[in-house]
Amino acid sequence: MAAKNKERKLVANNKKARHDYFLEEIIEAGISLTGTEIKSVRQGKVSIKESYAKVENGELIIHGMNISPYKEGNRYNVDPVRPRRLLVHKREIRKLIGATTQGGMTIVPLQMYINERGLAKMEIALAKGKKNYDKREAIAKRDDERRMERAKGRRG
Repeated sequence: MAAKNKERKLVANNKKARHDYFLEEIIEAGISLTGTEIKSVRQGKVSIKESYAKVENGELIIHGMNISPYKEGNRYNVDPVRPRRLLVHKREIRKLIGATTQGGMTIVPLQMYINERGLAKMEIALAKGKKNYDKREAIAKRDDERRMERAKGRRG
């Protein structure tokens, strides 16, 4: 996995997702984009902070993802926040349908990147929302770990 990370260029990261949700399962999905959109993605003009995915008519669709219009795209540019199709296998879509309808889970994008072959990919996760006390607990745990590392560094 470490070698794979070196070969891909991270375009957008959703740090808030790891803070707001318990992540159950992570899936890699392709994205259906137009020509000018992929040029904007390669320039890094993408935001996935407020986005989410839903299964509609047997297809996985991402809503709220913002890809800024390509500067030289003129009339070929499309709506920056239009819904876009995510490309996953049918069995994964069926699994996502079951988890979201019965388990009360949601589908959250984690990061978007360009892989070694030049294709735009997205990591999505099946997630369950955290309550406020869970978030405070995670922050306290992280702070404790930082304090212990600092103390360990002073002694050694």
